[in-house]
Parts: sequence; C-alpha cells; structure tokens
Amino acid sequence: MKYYLGVDAGGSKTYAMIADEQGRVIGAGRGGNGNHQKNRGQAEDSLQQAVSEALKASGLAKEQLEYSWFGLAGADREADFQILRPIVGRLGLPRTEISCDTWNALRSGTEKSYGVVLICGSGVNCAGKNSAGATYQCGGFGYRFGDFGGGYDLSVEVFRSVLRADEGRESKTVLTERLLQLLGYPNVSKLREDYLDHFRELPAHIAELLFQAADEGDQVATELLVKQGDELGLAAAATIRQLAMEKDTFDIVLAGSLLTKGDRSGMIRRAIEQRVKQAAPNGTLSLLTREPVVGSVVLAMENSGLQVDHEILDRLSMGHIPHQTGYIK
Repeated sequence: MKYYLGVDAGGSKTYAMIADEQGRVIGAGRGGNGNHQKNRGQAEDSLQQAVSEALKASGLAKEQLEYSWFGLAGADREADFQILRPIVGRLGLPRTEISCDTWNALRSGTEKSYGVVLICGSGVNCAGKNSAGATYQCGGFGYRFGDFGGGYDLSVEVFRSVLRADEGRESKTVLTERLLQLLGYPNVSKLREDYLDHFRELPAHIAELLFQAADEGDQVATELLVKQGDELGLAAAATIRQLAMEKDTFDIVLAGSLLTKGDRSGMIRRAIEQRVKQAAPNGTLSLLTREPVVGSVVLAMENSGLQVDHEILDRLSMGHIPHQTGYIK
C-alpha cells in the first residue's frame, strides 16, 4: 500500500492529511500560520506541527510516504521557493513538491484539469490554467501591488469607514457600534486616540462584521462587499484573457473562507459573476465545498503516477479535518 501526504497552508491555519492509494484518510494534523511572508518562523513551526500530528495519527514513519504535496500561501516567486525548499526539506520527507495554495484549491474544486481559482481569505489571489497547460497568476501580493480585499484589507476598510462616518465623510453605518463593541471602546473618539497613540494591528476577523451588516441593508457594508466581488471578478477576467480562455467551458472555483463561509447571501459572488460572464460566457462559478488540502493529496497522487477517480476523490472528501473556528483563513 502506498501513502500520500497533502498540506494546505494559509495565513492563519495549516492542514496536513495522509491518505492511502484508495483515498482512505488515515491521519490529519493542524498548525497555525503557514505563510512565510507573514512570519517565517511561525510558518515552519506550523508545518512541522501539522505534518507531525498527521504522521502520529496515521502510525506511519516519514519514509513510508510515497509523495508529499505542499500547497502554501506565499509560494509565488522563485525568491519564495528559495526560502520554502529548505523549510520543507527539514521535514525529512522522501519526495516533495511545493506550489502556491491556489493550485491545490483549484484541483480540489473542479473535475477538470484546468480552470480558474479565486481565493479570498486573509488575503486574495487568483490563478488559472488553460486546457493546453499554460498557467497565469494574477495578484496575490497585496494592496500596494494591485490587489484589494481579503480579511486584512477589509478590516482596514471597516475601521476607516467607521472613522469617516464619525467625521461626516461617510454615511452613518451600523458598523460603528459593532466595531466599538468588538474592540472594546466606548466611542469612536477613544478608538481613534488609542490607535493614534499606539501601533496596533487590526484583527482580520473584523471583516466578518460586514456580512451581517450588509444583510441588514447597511449601505457602507454592502458597497464594500460589492467592491470586493468586483475586484475579484476583474482578476478572474484578466486571467481568462491572458490564457485565451474566453470561449472555453470551465469552472471558476471560489475558495477561501470569506467566499465559502462568509458570503452566505451571495453578494460577493454576484459581483464576481457579472465580471466573469463578460469575459467568458461559458465559465461557471463553483463554490469550493471540499477542503483545499484534499487537492494537495490529489496532486501528490497524480504526480506520483496514480490515476485519481471519483471514488478516490469522494473518500478523500469524507476524511476528518481538525476543527476550525471562525472563517478568516
């Protein structure tokens, strides 16, 4: 029997899963931040923890793993791979491959070998592969480099909107009361002064306030979520054009916790779809329902020569994943 390890790592969590060649999951593990761009030491510790837990649960030794695939947030450029190869190498696994986490999310979300994936969790990313195998990544490097959104950016937008509303530069919003309650301030003046006097990071889960506020009809929250969807749609459309996929039939996989768990009313998805349909009328939005780590295991299997069928994919999808709270990945 052969065994395969898949790893999916984002800005706040790392999952590892081990399965046999028939897709039966025999071990899983979890760690924290797995993005080296956020904190290199944390990322290495998280990978070590998740893989060690999965191996312990499976009862296997490292040497028994046939192939391991690491889908890592922040694995975007050769400069990143020069950092990540030694980190993965120190795990002592026999055969490994590293890719950006976009690719395991895409493989987990479509039955085809090609398509486009949009990720919106802590940050955002977009990538695509056409039927000829050509690939393209659009964004994934943050606001300064053209991106918009994800938990970190949207948390800043909520903060700014509350301050602007207090000054009269923005419409009044229910986000004011919600943000003050979440951060523990009696009023906006106290909030402003404290953040001016002390450098404080805004927690990414502030972005979660947007969804309930928008569902209640709050204009400020609604506009931010529509902008998020429009920006993701622009990235998908650019990827489609770069790969000459305008006339193709394919899936646009929506991944990341803000899309899969936060956007319950579909406000972001509708804005994405409007942009995508203009670029590729035959493209179909597909919400990722499997954990992206499943795609990592599938890629490990396929790259070692194993043919993955529906039965294997179904068994992998039923595998136990350690519990996750919240929905900012």
